[in-house]
Amino acid sequence: MNILASLRYLAALAEHRHFGRAAAACHITQPALSNALRALEAEFGVAIVRRGRAYAGLTPEGEQVLASAHRMLHEQERLQQQLRSEAGQPRGRLRMAAVPTAMPLLSRFAARLRARHPGIVPTVLSMSSLELEAGLDHLAIDLALGYTGRQGPAARGLQTWPQLAEHYVLLGRAPAATTPAPPRPPRASRAAPPALAQAQTEPIGWAEAARLPLCLLTPEMHNRAIVDAAFAAAGASPVVPAIETNSVLTLVVAVQAGDVCAVLPGAMADTVRGQAGLQARPLVAPEVRTPIGFMAPAAVRPSLALQAAIALLQSADWLAEVQAHGGLPGAVPDPR
Repeated sequence: MNILASLRYLAALAEHRHFGRAAAACHITQPALSNALRALEAEFGVAIVRRGRAYAGLTPEGEQVLASAHRMLHEQERLQQQLRSEAGQPRGRLRMAAVPTAMPLLSRFAARLRARHPGIVPTVLSMSSLELEAGLDHLAIDLALGYTGRQGPAARGLQTWPQLAEHYVLLGRAPAATTPAPPRPPRASRAAPPALAQAQTEPIGWAEAARLPLCLLTPEMHNRAIVDAAFAAAGASPVVPAIETNSVLTLVVAVQAGDVCAVLPGAMADTVRGQAGLQARPLVAPEVRTPIGFMAPAAVRPSLALQAAIALLQSADWLAEVQAHGGLPGAVPDPR
C-alpha cells in the first residue's frame, strides 16, 4: 500500500465529501479510492470513514488520521519543491483560498504570482470564513485571503498580512437620462454607453438603501453579517431582501437583469467597472470598513512556493494593485 497516496485520497474525500467527486479529483476510479481507504483502515486498525448509502463524514479516529495526513502531505510537497526547484525559481503547487467577496483580488494575485514564477501552479478556491479558517488550521490550504478581524488570527496560530479595508457600494441600474436624446449618429460610429467607471454617483445612506429591493448574500455568509450590522446601525433593521443567494456572481447578474440593487465590496464592484448601464454609489452613514488580509499558518515551515507568495503580497507593486482594484484611495494598510 502506498500510504501517502491513500492519505491523499482521504484528504480529497474530506474536501469533496463525495466518493465519486473525490475519486475524479484524484484521477482514479471510485472502487480504487474505496479500496485504498479500506486498506488505510486495516493499516491503523480503526474505522476512518462513516459509511452509509452516501458519504456520512469521518469517525473521530478518522479526523485524527486526516489531521496527520494534512501534515504529512504538507511536508511531502515542501520537500518536493526543494528538490525540484532551482535558485530563485520555485516549482510546485500552492493552494490558496478566499472568502467569496475577495475572490477577484485572489484571482489577480494568483495571476501575478504565476507571471513572476511560472513554475508555481496556484489552486484558487472560494470558501466561507469558517471553511477558510478550518483549512488553515488543518493545513489543507497554504494561504488565505479573508476577514482578519474574526476571532483573532494570532490566537489561532496564524500570521497575517493586512491588504485593505473593505468598503461597500450599492450597485444598481443607472437612471435613464431625462434630457432629450441627441440625434443618433450612424451605426458604425455610435458611441458606447457610459461604463460603470463613468457612472459613479453621490453616496447613499444605508437607511435609504434599505428601502430598495435588494439582492443580498444568505445569512450564513460573513459578509451578510457585516451588511446586516450596517443596516442595524443605520436604524434600518431588519432588512428583508428581495433575493438571497450564496453566489457573489448572482448579486451582479441579478442587478444587470432585473430591478434589484446589491451591496458589494469595492473589489467586487471593480470587476464590473466596464459594464454599461450600471452605477456604484458609496454607502455611508455609517461608513463601514472591514479589514481584509492574507493569512497563513505560523507554526509550519513554508514551502518555496509559499515563500514566493509571501514576498509578492508584501511588495509595493502588489499593494498598489490592491489599492487600485480593491478599496478606496488610501485604504491599503502599512504592511510593516
